[in-house]
Amino acid sequence: MSDIVYRPATKADLPFMVALIAEDDVSDVPMDDANDPSGPGYVAGFEAIITDPNQMLIIAEREGKPIGTLQITFLPGIARKGMWRGLIESVHIIPPERNKGHGGRMIQWAVEQCRDRGCGMVQLTSNKKRVDAHRFYQRLGFDQSHEGFKLFL
Repeated sequence: MSDIVYRPATKADLPFMVALIAEDDVSDVPMDDANDPSGPGYVAGFEAIITDPNQMLIIAEREGKPIGTLQITFLPGIARKGMWRGLIESVHIIPPERNKGHGGRMIQWAVEQCRDRGCGMVQLTSNKKRVDAHRFYQRLGFDQSHEGFKLFL
């Protein structure tokens, strides 16, 4: 049994989410600013996500305190007979709560949300530098089947 509670993020969670994302050291170029979590870009992004019925922005709490966040996007498609896909993104856990099994439980919870919404597949991407994360996702049953590409605009 998990002691983690999952709930929709609120605007009051923005400082927590932005700080957690900003501390991510994988990017060569800092892209997030924990000093300005109420900046117009963060607020607009938050509002766009929470008002979209095909999005979930989630806070994971343990003992009443936020320990992590993730986003799920539900994607309709034509391929595979119109199969919906769940896209899990921006999975982050605070450092003191890492390596305790919370990440696996968060992902399993997210997969269940996708299943409940009728998705036939769940997908995610992970930075190539995150070798440990790749093993983690493979242990959870994800297959490293595709090569991803990004173009920043």
